[in-house]
Amino acid sequence: MCLTGVDYFSALGYQPGIAALAAGPLSPIATIVLVIVTLAGALPVYRRVAEESPRGEGSISMLERLLSFWQGKLFVPTLLGFAATDFLITITLSAADASTHLVENPHLTSTLHGHQMLITLLLVALLGAVFLKGLMEAIGVAVALVGVCLALNVVVVIVGVWHIVTAGHVVSDWSSALTAQHGNIFVMVGVALIVFPKLALGLSGFETGVAVMPHVQGDDGGTEEKPTGRIRATKKLLTSAAVIMSGFLITTSFITTLLIPEKEFKTGGQANGRAFAYLAHEYLGGAFGTVYDISTIAILWFAGASAMAGLLNLMPRYLPRYGMAPHWRAPSARWSSSSRWSGSW
Repeated sequence: MCLTGVDYFSALGYQPGIAALAAGPLSPIATIVLVIVTLAGALPVYRRVAEESPRGEGSISMLERLLSFWQGKLFVPTLLGFAATDFLITITLSAADASTHLVENPHLTSTLHGHQMLITLLLVALLGAVFLKGLMEAIGVAVALVGVCLALNVVVVIVGVWHIVTAGHVVSDWSSALTAQHGNIFVMVGVALIVFPKLALGLSGFETGVAVMPHVQGDDGGTEEKPTGRIRATKKLLTSAAVIMSGFLITTSFITTLLIPEKEFKTGGQANGRAFAYLAHEYLGGAFGTVYDISTIAILWFAGASAMAGLLNLMPRYLPRYGMAPHWRAPSARWSSSSRWSGSW
């Protein structure tokens, strides 16, 4: 769950700020719409995908079975291109936001200012180095990072809720701003639906979750063709990640919208790209804030791990069948049981 969900959970580093910029005071409502779509739409779909393609082919295999050979020749590589683009954007975007957290740390700004591009490239290279060690090593890193990051976010959420409860005026101020800008609930929902695409950045984690199914350990139930144990375990994985993240998305969106001045979300503001880190420094002090920054930087850096795992599992399953196996990779295209690359296409 941690490897496939690290992309999803790392979105806490930037999602509240993006939501605030896109929707303003409506950010919590827009986030609730996102959560409803996730739990009622994306989650059931990918639970079905896990059932239909338990060997890691993902949703693309379901489409491939419905197409004739030449239609598949056209559409499947196109979809693989979109998937690869999505995975690569996840890797680079997450590394870039990690470098933003690093550069904007109050203790490091003077030293690292202007070096964000170099830091981003170094983080991407370091991620690749981790995967050269093997998949099990990557999973171990993911478990540690996700555990620490979620624990620290729980602390900030509790402190943020306490400040909202003790300063009751922030709720009334937010409600007044919401009513003044959007008037009634129907307008609010309409605007929330319009800004929805800007908020749905972490949903690619579901595709990664089904792409790495061969590495999910289930019980002994089922057969090679229909490994019911692995399917059940993957469904639990997807559901756990979705429920945990949904809770964090709603609470962090409310807290940041109510407690952070709107100007701080904009370019040049202290909360731009790091809204929850801003609250960690503001309410829990520099020491805790720096620990939070380190944790967020680490999980954002490693968010690309889920995308990397998706690439390494998805592409070798399709490209050879369409005559697109890269020559430099042809001798070694499958993960072996020891989590190293072995075998042949």
